[in-house]
Amino acid sequence: MKRTTRTCSALALVAVLTAACGSQGSVGSPTARGPITIWYSNNEQEIDWGKAMVAEWNSSHPNEHITAQEIPAGKSSEEVIHAAIIAGNTPCLVLNTAPSAVAQFQREGGLVPLDDFPDGVQYATARTGATVQQYKSADGKLYQLPWKTNPVMLFYNKKVFAKAGLDPDHPQLQTYAQVLAAARTLKQKGGVKAAIWPAPSNEYFQSWFDFYPLFAAATGGQQLLKGDTPQFDSPQGLAVAQFYRTLYDEGLAPRETYNGDSFAEGKAAMSFAGPWAVAAYKGKVDWGAVPVPTPTGEPADQVHTFSDAKNIAIYSACKNQATAWDVAKFATSPEQDGKLLQMTGQMPLRQGLTSAYASYFEKNPAYKDFASAASRTVEVPNTLNSTAVWQAFRDEWGRGVIFGKESPQQDLSKAARKISTTVTKS
Repeated sequence: MKRTTRTCSALALVAVLTAACGSQGSVGSPTARGPITIWYSNNEQEIDWGKAMVAEWNSSHPNEHITAQEIPAGKSSEEVIHAAIIAGNTPCLVLNTAPSAVAQFQREGGLVPLDDFPDGVQYATARTGATVQQYKSADGKLYQLPWKTNPVMLFYNKKVFAKAGLDPDHPQLQTYAQVLAAARTLKQKGGVKAAIWPAPSNEYFQSWFDFYPLFAAATGGQQLLKGDTPQFDSPQGLAVAQFYRTLYDEGLAPRETYNGDSFAEGKAAMSFAGPWAVAAYKGKVDWGAVPVPTPTGEPADQVHTFSDAKNIAIYSACKNQATAWDVAKFATSPEQDGKLLQMTGQMPLRQGLTSAYASYFEKNPAYKDFASAASRTVEVPNTLNSTAVWQAFRDEWGRGVIFGKESPQQDLSKAARKISTTVTKS
């Protein structure tokens, strides 16, 4: 399916402008309390949740009133936040901070580390568990509160599977070989134009929805980088690249862009997506979902995947930072996490998710596998020049894997060399 995001398209611009404009620096105090402002996502379900959360807080905190609004319109959320950091007028909290942008915002002086609060890191760790380590910055501090995740899984169209003679209730999609075999059958007998239609375009974030989930799964949870060192130029990375190269070479995945949602519109039989898609496909597709495939077919409860998370950050223009931190904890409390789950279907980054909200998952079994996967999510590396790193990877991926102009091994090795240089310069 075509994957678009408004949250991540301007960090290269951010890097350039930062050098010219300097940094904001903190103007508030971690002990000060009073009125604050917050921004939340413009996603329809999240707006409803955000308004309800704010109303509940304001009803019992008249001296610490929240003024809330959607993130202002712009080319991307990151571009808007960056401009606000430079202007020194960020809100106290943004409840839609992209992990890929945090290192840049930190360097601009735009963020307050949770370490400044006596219980900051302790609270985040107790709520999220060991996964919180992925969100720490290079200086060892935590500039984002892990909030919610959309673990990527493999959706499939049950009617198309049945038409092709494949078992829609027990699809054999655990290994690359099984997915390729199913893809060939679906293309021949399923009446679809594509077995699967990942976006072949070269926006840097597209690799989060084709390569990265499978790489995370194949490696048992590795990130793209370990420190400054690329990890994908490896047997596991090559296996993922060869899997996709086969899909493209055999015409099972088209090399042209589909201007729409190919899965929702019945053009493709499978799609990689997170639980956000459940509402999008409701009434359109009789779907099932399984963990992303691995080379050897790991058990479902051991398969890692990409997180597609959004987090909460406190911005340094905030004067009343103690109130901001209290609101961040209120917004991620067990009660509010339950309401977020109920209203959006997105998974709070909370330990023991399925047991904490057992009644919800009993009533909504379609979300239970996503909740299980939430505990095995892999984040993008928390590194400067994140956009340049991912763009270098995407450029080579497109050249080698999608359009076949070089071998997958050449593609990965060239990307690794470029990224090593990019990281060294940051």
